[in-house]
Amino acid sequence: MKLIIHLHTKQETVEKKVKVDTTVVNPLDEKVDQSIYTKKRVLFTSTRGIGSKHRHLMTDMIALVPHSKKEDKIDDKSTLTLINETCEMKSCNYAVLFDARNSKDLFLWMVKAPLGPSIKFHVTNVHTLDELQMTGNSLKGSRPFLHFDKSFDSQPHLQLTKELITQIYSTPKGHVKSKPFFDHIFSFFYQDGRIWFRNYQISDQEFKKEPLLTEIGPRMILNLDKIFSAGFGGHVLYSNPSFQSPNNTRQLHKLAKANKYKSRVEKEQKSSDRKKSAFVQPDEVDTVFD
Repeated sequence: MKLIIHLHTKQETVEKKVKVDTTVVNPLDEKVDQSIYTKKRVLFTSTRGIGSKHRHLMTDMIALVPHSKKEDKIDDKSTLTLINETCEMKSCNYAVLFDARNSKDLFLWMVKAPLGPSIKFHVTNVHTLDELQMTGNSLKGSRPFLHFDKSFDSQPHLQLTKELITQIYSTPKGHVKSKPFFDHIFSFFYQDGRIWFRNYQISDQEFKKEPLLTEIGPRMILNLDKIFSAGFGGHVLYSNPSFQSPNNTRQLHKLAKANKYKSRVEKEQKSSDRKKSAFVQPDEVDTVFD
């Protein structure tokens, strides 16, 4: 009799275990939050020869993106398409490359790997968190709001840029490394043909209903160069007609300085010639009685 009771209890426990193990949550159910099943990762990497200031900027941006993964530096700049394979091995959907040129210039690639599109920017006016030392602060891992001004809806290439920036820098809900609240905002402003990036803290101001925005940093200005159809290559979908390479800009500055120096030398030469022509030779009659 005791043996039968023991068998029944064992069978009941097995049935309970089977019932528990066979309960599966359907991700297609409307009551279940779909965002927790969406896996989004962004690969951050750079090329060899990047400067300290640009490297600190990359470190600041990685700290602001909880769903990011850092990769080693790229040795060969001619094989940027291999980053698509790295994204596949690291299970990353997007890639952000800090491409250093001549240890002075910085180009920023934002790519949806591996099919594209890819957007190439020239980065100027870089100010890191340590350099600014703003009073604003946000919790690490918190999700950001993304703000774009109305100019991003005026032209097709700006609409594409807005969509790709939103997909890269918006932290998915329920991510393991993220916090379930918003306390800062990424602001993108389009002015003078360039994109201005700012990061603000959202804090409640005392005795007022409207929240207070305090800048955190970093700062940078993005000058759009080209948009490609694939990951780190492909057909050129858009090329900025007003874009000038940094080398051409420096060459124009050197020519302007050279022309300024040349004009100053010419003025000095004309002044000396004028003084020589104005000099009156002494008359011999005045020295007859000397």
